[in-house]
Amino acid sequence: MDEPTSQHAVDLDQKSALPSSTWAERLLRQDTLLARLVHAFQDRSIEHRVLAGFGLVFTGILVISAISYRNMTILIRNGQLDQRSHEFIQFLAATSESMDEAESGHRRYLVTGDDEYLASYNTFRGRAPEYLGYLRELSDDLSPQRARVDQLGELIARQLQKERAAIDLRNKTGFESVRAMALAGVAKTELDAGRHLQAQMEQEETKALAERVIESTATTRSSIILLTIGALLLFVLLAAVYYLIRHDVTARRRVADELQRRGELLEAANKELEAFSYSVSHDLRAPLRHIDGYASLLAKAAALSLDDKSKRYLQTISESATRMGQLIDDLLVFSRMGRQEMLHGTVNLNQLIASVLHDLQHDLQDRTISWTIAQLPDVTGDAAMLRQVFSNLVGNAVKFTGTRSQAMIEIGSRQASQDETVVFVRDNGVGFDMRYANKLFGVFQRLHRADEFDGTGIGLANVRRIIHRHGGRTWAEGALGEGATFYVSLPMTRPAA
Repeated sequence: MDEPTSQHAVDLDQKSALPSSTWAERLLRQDTLLARLVHAFQDRSIEHRVLAGFGLVFTGILVISAISYRNMTILIRNGQLDQRSHEFIQFLAATSESMDEAESGHRRYLVTGDDEYLASYNTFRGRAPEYLGYLRELSDDLSPQRARVDQLGELIARQLQKERAAIDLRNKTGFESVRAMALAGVAKTELDAGRHLQAQMEQEETKALAERVIESTATTRSSIILLTIGALLLFVLLAAVYYLIRHDVTARRRVADELQRRGELLEAANKELEAFSYSVSHDLRAPLRHIDGYASLLAKAAALSLDDKSKRYLQTISESATRMGQLIDDLLVFSRMGRQEMLHGTVNLNQLIASVLHDLQHDLQDRTISWTIAQLPDVTGDAAMLRQVFSNLVGNAVKFTGTRSQAMIEIGSRQASQDETVVFVRDNGVGFDMRYANKLFGVFQRLHRADEFDGTGIGLANVRRIIHRHGGRTWAEGALGEGATFYVSLPMTRPAA
Protein backbone atom coordinates (compact mmCIF):
# COMPACT_ATOMS: atom_id res chain seq x y z
CA MET A 1 0.00 0.00 0.00
CA ASP A 2 2.91 2.36 0.63
CA GLU A 3 4.42 2.15 -2.83
CA PRO A 4 1.37 3.26 -4.78
CA THR A 5 0.91 6.13 -2.37
CA SER A 6 4.52 7.21 -2.78
CA GLN A 7 4.34 6.85 -6.53
CA HIS A 8 1.15 8.93 -6.63
CA ALA A 9 2.84 11.61 -4.55
CA VAL A 10 5.78 11.67 -6.96
CA ASP A 11 3.42 12.03 -9.91
CA LEU A 12 1.63 14.88 -8.18
CA ASP A 13 4.96 16.56 -7.45
CA GLN A 14 5.98 16.22 -11.08
CA LYS A 15 2.63 17.56 -12.30
CA SER A 16 2.74 20.44 -9.87
CA ALA A 17 6.31 21.21 -10.95
CA LEU A 18 5.33 21.52 -14.61
CA PRO A 19 3.12 24.59 -14.21
CA SER A 20 5.72 26.38 -12.09
CA SER A 21 8.37 25.69 -14.74
CA THR A 22 6.02 26.91 -17.43
CA TRP A 23 5.26 30.05 -15.47
CA ALA A 24 9.00 30.61 -14.92
CA GLU A 25 9.61 30.38 -18.65
CA ARG A 26 6.74 32.76 -19.32
CA LEU A 27 8.06 35.23 -16.76
CA LEU A 28 11.53 34.96 -18.29
CA ARG A 29 10.14 35.61 -21.74
CA GLN A 30 8.08 38.55 -20.47
CA ASP A 31 11.11 39.94 -18.67
CA THR A 32 13.17 39.62 -21.85
CA LEU A 33 10.45 41.39 -23.84
CA LEU A 34 10.23 44.12 -21.21
CA ALA A 35 14.02 44.52 -21.26
CA ARG A 36 13.95 44.84 -25.04
CA LEU A 37 11.25 47.49 -24.84
CA VAL A 38 13.23 49.39 -22.21
CA HIS A 39 16.41 49.23 -24.30
CA ALA A 40 14.52 50.25 -27.41
CA PHE A 41 13.06 53.22 -25.53
CA GLN A 42 16.48 54.20 -24.21
CA ASP A 43 17.99 54.04 -27.68
CA ARG A 44 15.51 56.62 -28.92
CA SER A 45 16.38 60.29 -29.00
CA ILE A 46 15.07 62.63 -26.35
CA GLU A 47 12.56 64.06 -28.83
CA HIS A 48 11.13 60.62 -29.57
CA ARG A 49 10.98 59.78 -25.87
CA VAL A 50 9.19 63.02 -25.03
CA LEU A 51 6.79 62.51 -27.93
CA ALA A 52 6.16 58.94 -26.78
CA GLY A 53 5.50 60.15 -23.24
CA PHE A 54 3.09 62.83 -24.36
CA GLY A 55 1.49 60.32 -26.71
CA LEU A 56 0.81 58.02 -23.77
CA VAL A 57 -0.52 60.95 -21.76
CA PHE A 58 -2.81 61.96 -24.61
CA THR A 59 -3.98 58.36 -25.07
CA GLY A 60 -4.67 58.10 -21.33
CA ILE A 61 -6.66 61.33 -21.44
CA LEU A 62 -8.68 60.04 -24.40
CA VAL A 63 -9.43 56.70 -22.68
CA ILE A 64 -10.38 58.39 -19.41
CA SER A 65 -12.51 60.95 -21.24
CA ALA A 66 -14.30 58.23 -23.23
CA ILE A 67 -15.08 56.15 -20.14
CA SER A 68 -16.04 59.23 -18.12
CA TYR A 69 -18.34 60.33 -20.94
CA ARG A 70 -19.93 56.90 -20.99
CA ASN A 71 -20.42 56.92 -17.20
CA MET A 72 -21.82 60.45 -17.31
CA THR A 73 -24.22 59.39 -20.05
CA ILE A 74 -25.42 56.53 -17.87
CA LEU A 75 -25.92 58.87 -14.90
CA ILE A 76 -27.84 61.39 -17.00
CA ARG A 77 -29.98 58.65 -18.52
CA ASN A 78 -30.71 57.14 -15.11
CA GLY A 79 -31.56 60.58 -13.75
CA GLN A 80 -34.07 61.12 -16.53
CA LEU A 81 -35.52 57.65 -16.04
CA ASP A 82 -35.77 58.21 -12.28
CA GLN A 83 -37.69 61.43 -12.85
CA ARG A 84 -40.07 59.61 -15.17
CA SER A 85 -40.52 56.81 -12.63
CA HIS A 86 -41.34 59.29 -9.85
CA GLU A 87 -43.85 61.06 -12.07
CA PHE A 88 -45.30 57.70 -13.10
CA ILE A 89 -45.78 56.69 -9.45
CA GLN A 90 -47.35 60.09 -8.66
CA PHE A 91 -49.88 59.85 -11.51
CA LEU A 92 -50.54 56.25 -10.58
CA ALA A 93 -51.31 57.29 -6.99
CA ALA A 94 -53.53 60.15 -8.24
CA THR A 95 -55.40 57.71 -10.49
CA SER A 96 -55.90 55.25 -7.64
CA GLU A 97 -57.11 58.01 -5.31
CA SER A 98 -59.54 59.33 -7.93
CA MET A 99 -60.86 55.81 -8.53
CA ASP A 100 -61.51 55.33 -4.82
CA GLU A 101 -63.18 58.75 -4.44
CA ALA A 102 -65.33 58.14 -7.51
CA GLU A 103 -66.41 54.71 -6.18
CA SER A 104 -67.16 56.10 -2.69
CA GLY A 105 -69.18 59.04 -4.04
CA HIS A 106 -71.04 56.70 -6.39
CA ARG A 107 -72.12 54.42 -3.52
CA ARG A 108 -73.33 57.42 -1.47
CA TYR A 109 -75.36 58.63 -4.42
CA LEU A 110 -77.01 55.23 -4.80
CA VAL A 111 -78.00 55.31 -1.13
CA THR A 112 -79.10 58.96 -0.85
CA GLY A 113 -79.88 60.00 -4.39
CA ASP A 114 -78.10 63.32 -3.72
CA ASP A 115 -76.42 64.64 -6.91
CA GLU A 116 -73.61 66.30 -4.90
CA TYR A 117 -72.06 62.87 -4.31
CA LEU A 118 -71.60 62.46 -8.07
CA ALA A 119 -69.03 65.30 -8.20
CA SER A 120 -66.02 63.03 -7.60
CA TYR A 121 -67.46 60.47 -10.04
CA ASN A 122 -67.92 63.07 -12.77
CA THR A 123 -64.46 64.53 -12.08
CA PHE A 124 -62.79 61.11 -12.37
CA ARG A 125 -64.80 60.33 -15.49
CA GLY A 126 -63.48 63.52 -17.12
CA ARG A 127 -59.89 63.16 -15.99
CA ALA A 128 -59.43 59.41 -16.43
CA PRO A 129 -58.29 59.77 -20.11
CA GLU A 130 -55.82 62.47 -19.02
CA TYR A 131 -54.35 60.24 -16.28
CA LEU A 132 -54.07 57.32 -18.67
CA GLY A 133 -52.45 59.56 -21.34
CA TYR A 134 -49.78 60.73 -18.87
CA LEU A 135 -49.10 57.15 -17.79
CA ARG A 136 -48.69 56.07 -21.42
CA GLU A 137 -46.25 58.94 -22.10
CA LEU A 138 -44.16 57.98 -19.06
CA SER A 139 -43.87 54.32 -20.10
CA ASP A 140 -41.96 52.87 -23.06
CA ASP A 141 -43.83 51.42 -26.00
CA LEU A 142 -42.38 47.93 -25.58
CA SER A 143 -42.18 47.83 -21.79
CA PRO A 144 -44.55 45.69 -19.64
CA GLN A 145 -45.74 48.92 -17.99
CA ARG A 146 -47.34 50.10 -21.25
CA ALA A 147 -49.35 46.87 -21.42
CA ARG A 148 -50.41 47.30 -17.79
CA VAL A 149 -51.47 50.91 -18.48
CA ASP A 150 -53.67 49.69 -21.35
CA GLN A 151 -55.09 46.99 -19.11
CA LEU A 152 -55.79 49.57 -16.38
CA GLY A 153 -57.58 51.75 -18.94
CA GLU A 154 -59.86 48.85 -19.83
CA LEU A 155 -60.65 48.22 -16.14
CA ILE A 156 -61.44 51.90 -15.56
CA ALA A 157 -63.66 51.97 -18.63
CA ARG A 158 -65.62 48.93 -17.37
CA GLN A 159 -65.86 50.47 -13.90
CA LEU A 160 -67.24 53.73 -15.23
CA GLN A 161 -69.61 51.87 -17.54
CA LYS A 162 -71.08 49.77 -14.71
CA GLU A 163 -71.36 52.78 -12.42
CA ARG A 164 -73.14 54.73 -15.17
CA ALA A 165 -75.60 51.87 -15.61
CA ALA A 166 -76.30 51.78 -11.85
CA ILE A 167 -76.93 55.56 -11.84
CA ASP A 168 -79.40 55.24 -14.70
CA LEU A 169 -81.16 52.35 -12.94
CA ARG A 170 -81.38 54.36 -9.67
CA ASN A 171 -82.87 57.28 -11.50
CA LYS A 172 -85.51 55.13 -13.18
CA THR A 173 -86.58 52.62 -10.46
CA GLY A 174 -85.43 54.12 -7.19
CA PHE A 175 -83.24 52.98 -4.34
CA GLU A 176 -84.70 49.52 -3.80
CA SER A 177 -83.49 48.32 -7.18
CA VAL A 178 -79.86 49.23 -6.41
CA ARG A 179 -79.78 48.50 -2.68
CA ALA A 180 -77.67 45.35 -3.11
CA MET A 181 -75.32 47.18 -5.49
CA ALA A 182 -74.85 50.07 -3.07
CA LEU A 183 -73.96 47.74 -0.21
CA ALA A 184 -71.60 45.43 -2.16
CA GLY A 185 -70.18 47.90 -4.67
CA VAL A 186 -71.12 48.18 -8.31
CA ALA A 187 -67.66 47.54 -9.88
CA LYS A 188 -65.97 45.67 -7.05
CA THR A 189 -64.29 43.22 -9.40
CA GLU A 190 -62.82 45.96 -11.59
CA LEU A 191 -61.74 48.02 -8.56
CA ASP A 192 -59.99 45.08 -6.93
CA ALA A 193 -58.31 44.15 -10.21
CA GLY A 194 -57.31 47.79 -10.75
CA ARG A 195 -55.84 48.13 -7.25
CA HIS A 196 -53.89 44.90 -7.73
CA LEU A 197 -52.63 46.05 -11.12
CA GLN A 198 -51.66 49.46 -9.74
CA ALA A 199 -49.73 47.79 -6.93
CA GLN A 200 -47.83 45.73 -9.51
CA MET A 201 -47.06 48.80 -11.56
CA GLU A 202 -45.83 50.73 -8.52
CA GLN A 203 -43.73 47.77 -7.39
CA GLU A 204 -42.21 47.46 -10.86
CA GLU A 205 -41.27 51.15 -10.95
CA THR A 206 -39.88 51.02 -7.42
CA LYS A 207 -37.77 48.00 -8.37
CA ALA A 208 -36.47 49.81 -11.49
CA LEU A 209 -35.64 52.85 -9.35
CA ALA A 210 -33.67 50.70 -6.91
CA GLU A 211 -31.75 49.00 -9.76
CA ARG A 212 -30.87 52.33 -11.33
CA VAL A 213 -29.72 53.69 -7.97
CA ILE A 214 -27.38 50.70 -7.63
CA GLU A 215 -26.14 51.16 -11.20
CA SER A 216 -25.61 54.91 -10.74
CA THR A 217 -23.76 54.32 -7.47
CA ALA A 218 -21.48 51.75 -9.10
CA THR A 219 -20.91 54.02 -12.09
CA THR A 220 -20.06 56.97 -9.87
CA ARG A 221 -17.68 54.84 -7.81
CA SER A 222 -15.97 53.45 -10.91
CA SER A 223 -15.65 56.97 -12.34
CA ILE A 224 -14.00 58.21 -9.16
CA ILE A 225 -11.63 55.22 -9.11
CA LEU A 226 -10.85 55.62 -12.81
CA LEU A 227 -10.17 59.34 -12.49
CA THR A 228 -7.94 58.71 -9.49
CA ILE A 229 -5.95 56.01 -11.30
CA GLY A 230 -5.81 58.12 -14.45
CA ALA A 231 -4.56 61.13 -12.53
CA LEU A 232 -1.85 59.01 -10.89
CA LEU A 233 -0.81 57.51 -14.22
CA LEU A 234 -0.74 60.90 -15.90
CA PHE A 235 1.28 62.29 -13.02
CA VAL A 236 3.77 59.42 -13.33
CA LEU A 237 4.03 59.86 -17.10
CA LEU A 238 4.47 63.61 -16.83
CA ALA A 239 7.07 63.11 -14.10
CA ALA A 240 8.90 60.65 -16.37
CA VAL A 241 8.80 63.11 -19.28
CA TYR A 242 10.06 65.88 -16.99
CA TYR A 243 12.87 63.60 -15.81
CA LEU A 244 13.85 62.81 -19.41
CA ILE A 245 13.89 66.48 -20.35
CA ARG A 246 15.76 67.42 -17.19
CA HIS A 247 18.21 64.58 -17.67
CA ASP A 248 18.93 65.70 -21.23
CA VAL A 249 19.47 69.38 -20.41
CA THR A 250 23.10 68.85 -19.42
CA ALA A 251 23.88 66.89 -22.56
CA ARG A 252 22.16 69.47 -24.72
CA ARG A 253 24.08 72.28 -23.05
CA ARG A 254 27.31 70.41 -23.62
CA VAL A 255 26.39 69.89 -27.29
CA ALA A 256 25.39 73.55 -27.60
CA ASP A 257 28.70 74.66 -26.12
CA GLU A 258 30.56 72.34 -28.47
CA LEU A 259 28.58 73.65 -31.45
CA GLN A 260 29.27 77.22 -30.40
CA ARG A 261 32.98 76.46 -30.09
CA ARG A 262 33.05 74.78 -33.49
CA GLY A 263 31.04 77.64 -34.97
CA GLU A 264 33.60 80.11 -33.69
CA LEU A 265 36.39 77.96 -35.12
CA LEU A 266 34.52 77.72 -38.45
CA GLU A 267 33.99 81.48 -38.53
CA ALA A 268 37.67 82.04 -37.85
CA ALA A 269 38.58 79.51 -40.56
CA ASN A 270 36.25 81.26 -43.03
CA LYS A 271 37.86 84.59 -42.26
CA GLU A 272 41.30 83.06 -42.73
CA LEU A 273 40.14 81.44 -45.96
CA GLU A 274 38.77 84.73 -47.21
CA ALA A 275 42.01 86.51 -46.36
CA PHE A 276 43.91 83.67 -47.99
CA SER A 277 41.82 83.84 -51.17
CA TYR A 278 42.36 87.57 -51.52
CA SER A 279 46.07 87.16 -50.78
CA VAL A 280 46.41 84.33 -53.29
CA SER A 281 44.52 86.25 -55.94
CA HIS A 282 46.73 89.29 -55.42
CA ASP A 283 49.95 87.25 -55.30
CA LEU A 284 49.00 85.20 -58.36
CA ARG A 285 47.84 88.08 -60.49
CA ALA A 286 51.27 89.78 -60.52
CA PRO A 287 53.20 86.72 -61.82
CA LEU A 288 50.48 86.06 -64.38
CA ARG A 289 50.62 89.63 -65.62
CA HIS A 290 54.42 89.31 -65.84
CA ILE A 291 54.16 86.06 -67.78
CA ASP A 292 51.58 87.47 -70.18
CA GLY A 293 53.39 90.82 -70.54
CA TYR A 294 56.89 89.43 -71.08
CA ALA A 295 55.56 86.78 -73.48
CA SER A 296 53.98 89.58 -75.55
CA LEU A 297 57.18 91.66 -75.37
CA LEU A 298 59.27 88.69 -76.39
CA ALA A 299 56.94 87.96 -79.29
CA LYS A 300 57.27 91.59 -80.49
CA ALA A 301 61.04 91.88 -79.91
CA ALA A 302 61.94 88.60 -81.58
CA ALA A 303 59.19 88.57 -84.15
CA LEU A 304 61.67 88.43 -87.06
CA SER A 305 63.90 85.76 -85.55
CA LEU A 306 61.18 83.41 -84.24
CA ASP A 307 59.75 80.71 -86.40
CA ASP A 308 56.06 79.79 -86.44
CA LYS A 309 56.50 77.05 -83.84
CA SER A 310 58.17 79.40 -81.36
CA LYS A 311 55.48 82.00 -81.93
CA ARG A 312 52.84 79.36 -81.23
CA TYR A 313 54.63 78.51 -77.98
CA LEU A 314 54.57 82.13 -76.87
CA GLN A 315 50.89 82.46 -77.85
CA THR A 316 50.04 79.34 -75.80
CA ILE A 317 51.89 80.83 -72.81
CA SER A 318 49.94 84.08 -73.12
CA GLU A 319 46.56 82.33 -73.57
CA SER A 320 47.26 80.05 -70.57
CA ALA A 321 48.11 83.06 -68.38
CA THR A 322 44.90 84.78 -69.47
CA ARG A 323 42.88 81.63 -68.78
CA MET A 324 44.53 81.30 -65.36
CA GLY A 325 43.54 84.89 -64.56
CA GLN A 326 39.94 84.16 -65.58
CA LEU A 327 39.91 81.08 -63.37
CA ILE A 328 41.13 83.15 -60.41
CA ASP A 329 38.43 85.77 -61.04
CA ASP A 330 35.69 83.12 -61.31
CA LEU A 331 36.87 81.40 -58.12
CA LEU A 332 36.76 84.70 -56.27
CA VAL A 333 33.20 85.30 -57.53
CA PHE A 334 32.20 81.77 -56.49
CA SER A 335 33.68 82.29 -53.02
CA ARG A 336 32.08 85.72 -52.68
CA MET A 337 28.64 84.36 -53.62
CA GLY A 338 28.70 82.09 -50.58
CA ARG A 339 29.48 84.94 -48.18
CA GLN A 340 27.76 87.91 -49.76
CA GLU A 341 24.79 89.26 -47.80
CA MET A 342 21.49 88.78 -49.59
CA LEU A 343 19.16 91.73 -50.15
CA HIS A 344 15.66 90.29 -50.37
CA GLY A 345 13.14 92.13 -52.46
CA THR A 346 10.69 91.76 -55.32
CA VAL A 347 12.48 90.98 -58.59
CA ASN A 348 10.79 91.58 -61.94
CA LEU A 349 12.16 88.72 -64.06
CA ASN A 350 10.95 90.26 -67.33
CA GLN A 351 13.05 93.38 -66.76
CA LEU A 352 15.96 91.27 -65.52
CA ILE A 353 15.96 89.06 -68.67
CA ALA A 354 15.77 92.17 -70.88
CA SER A 355 18.81 93.58 -69.06
CA VAL A 356 20.73 90.31 -69.51
CA LEU A 357 19.97 90.23 -73.24
CA HIS A 358 21.12 93.85 -73.56
CA ASP A 359 24.47 92.95 -71.98
CA LEU A 360 24.85 90.02 -74.41
CA GLN A 361 24.43 92.16 -77.54
CA HIS A 362 28.14 91.90 -78.36
CA ASP A 363 27.94 88.07 -78.29
CA LEU A 364 24.77 88.11 -80.41
CA GLN A 365 26.36 89.86 -83.38
CA ASP A 366 26.37 87.80 -86.58
CA ARG A 367 24.09 85.25 -84.89
CA THR A 368 20.65 84.16 -86.04
CA ILE A 369 18.68 83.26 -82.91
CA SER A 370 14.95 82.70 -82.56
CA TRP A 371 13.92 83.93 -79.12
CA THR A 372 10.75 82.76 -77.30
CA ILE A 373 10.36 84.63 -74.03
CA ALA A 374 7.17 84.12 -72.04
CA GLN A 375 5.69 86.48 -69.47
CA LEU A 376 7.55 85.69 -66.27
CA PRO A 377 6.22 86.15 -62.70
CA ASP A 378 7.74 88.32 -60.02
CA VAL A 379 9.90 86.47 -57.49
CA THR A 380 11.45 87.23 -54.13
CA GLY A 381 15.24 87.36 -53.95
CA ASP A 382 18.44 89.30 -54.45
CA ALA A 383 18.26 91.07 -57.83
CA ALA A 384 22.05 91.19 -58.35
CA MET A 385 22.51 87.49 -57.58
CA LEU A 386 19.58 86.45 -59.79
CA ARG A 387 20.99 88.57 -62.59
CA GLN A 388 24.21 86.55 -62.30
CA VAL A 389 22.12 83.32 -62.50
CA PHE A 390 20.32 84.21 -65.72
CA SER A 391 23.44 85.77 -67.23
CA ASN A 392 25.13 82.37 -66.88
CA LEU A 393 22.11 80.37 -68.10
CA VAL A 394 21.31 82.57 -71.10
CA GLY A 395 25.03 83.00 -71.89
CA ASN A 396 25.44 79.21 -71.92
CA ALA A 397 22.42 78.84 -74.20
CA VAL A 398 23.93 81.38 -76.63
CA LYS A 399 27.35 79.73 -76.43
CA PHE A 400 26.25 76.11 -76.92
CA THR A 401 23.97 76.97 -79.87
CA GLY A 402 26.91 78.53 -81.72
CA THR A 403 27.14 75.48 -83.99
CA ARG A 404 23.52 75.84 -85.10
CA SER A 405 22.67 77.81 -88.22
CA GLN A 406 19.24 78.54 -86.76
CA ALA A 407 19.50 78.71 -82.98
CA MET A 408 16.33 78.59 -80.85
CA ILE A 409 16.28 79.72 -77.22
CA GLU A 410 13.17 79.68 -75.06
CA ILE A 411 12.75 81.26 -71.63
CA GLY A 412 9.56 80.40 -69.73
CA SER A 413 8.10 79.40 -66.39
CA ARG A 414 5.57 77.14 -64.75
CA GLN A 415 4.05 77.31 -61.29
CA ALA A 416 5.28 74.41 -59.16
CA SER A 417 3.15 75.30 -56.11
CA GLN A 418 1.32 78.22 -54.56
CA ASP A 419 4.57 79.68 -53.21
CA GLU A 420 7.11 78.52 -55.80
CA THR A 421 7.70 78.99 -59.52
CA VAL A 422 10.06 77.18 -61.90
CA VAL A 423 11.90 79.19 -64.56
CA PHE A 424 13.62 77.36 -67.42
CA VAL A 425 16.03 78.21 -70.23
CA ARG A 426 15.77 75.82 -73.19
CA ASP A 427 17.99 75.69 -76.29
CA ASN A 428 18.54 73.49 -79.32
CA GLY A 429 22.31 73.42 -78.90
CA VAL A 430 24.77 70.54 -78.60
CA GLY A 431 23.12 69.21 -75.43
CA PHE A 432 24.77 66.75 -73.05
CA ASP A 433 24.67 63.11 -71.98
CA MET A 434 22.20 62.65 -69.09
CA ARG A 435 24.57 60.10 -67.53
CA TYR A 436 26.79 63.02 -66.55
CA ALA A 437 24.00 65.39 -65.46
CA ASN A 438 25.19 65.23 -61.85
CA LYS A 439 28.49 66.87 -62.87
CA LEU A 440 26.94 69.92 -64.53
CA PHE A 441 26.74 72.11 -61.43
CA GLY A 442 30.14 71.19 -59.95
CA VAL A 443 33.19 73.43 -59.81
CA PHE A 444 35.50 72.97 -62.84
CA GLN A 445 33.14 70.30 -64.23
CA ARG A 446 32.97 70.47 -68.04
CA LEU A 447 31.19 68.09 -70.41
CA HIS A 448 32.82 69.58 -73.52
CA ARG A 449 36.45 70.20 -74.44
CA ALA A 450 37.95 73.66 -73.94
CA ASP A 451 38.87 73.88 -77.64
CA GLU A 452 35.19 73.37 -78.54
CA PHE A 453 33.64 75.88 -76.14
CA ASP A 454 35.43 78.34 -73.90
CA GLY A 455 34.71 78.70 -70.19
CA THR A 456 36.08 77.85 -66.76
CA GLY A 457 33.41 75.44 -65.52
CA ILE A 458 32.37 77.63 -62.58
CA GLY A 459 29.31 79.41 -64.00
CA LEU A 460 26.79 76.65 -63.28
CA ALA A 461 28.34 76.08 -59.84
CA ASN A 462 27.60 79.74 -59.12
CA VAL A 463 24.02 79.23 -60.37
CA ARG A 464 23.44 76.35 -57.96
CA ARG A 465 24.97 78.19 -55.00
CA ILE A 466 22.84 81.30 -55.57
CA ILE A 467 19.61 79.34 -56.09
CA HIS A 468 20.26 77.25 -52.98
CA ARG A 469 20.73 80.44 -50.98
CA HIS A 470 17.28 81.47 -52.21
CA GLY A 471 15.85 78.17 -50.95
CA GLY A 472 15.34 76.75 -54.44
CA ARG A 473 16.55 73.85 -56.57
CA THR A 474 18.48 73.45 -59.84
CA TRP A 475 18.39 70.63 -62.36
CA ALA A 476 18.81 70.04 -66.07
CA GLU A 477 17.58 67.80 -68.86
CA GLY A 478 19.13 67.19 -72.23
CA ALA A 479 20.43 64.84 -74.88
CA LEU A 480 23.49 64.87 -77.10
CA GLY A 481 22.82 66.88 -80.24
CA GLU A 482 19.24 67.69 -79.19
CA GLY A 483 19.69 70.66 -76.89
CA ALA A 484 19.32 71.17 -73.15
CA THR A 485 16.91 72.69 -70.63
CA PHE A 486 18.04 74.19 -67.32
CA TYR A 487 15.53 74.65 -64.50
CA VAL A 488 15.65 76.82 -61.37
CA SER A 489 12.91 77.08 -58.71
CA LEU A 490 12.38 80.39 -56.90
CA PRO A 491 9.96 81.69 -54.23
CA MET A 492 7.13 83.73 -55.71
CA THR A 493 6.23 87.20 -54.49
CA ARG A 494 2.96 87.15 -52.54
CA PRO A 495 0.38 89.64 -53.85
CA ALA A 496 -0.36 92.53 -51.53
CA ALA A 497 -3.57 92.13 -49.52
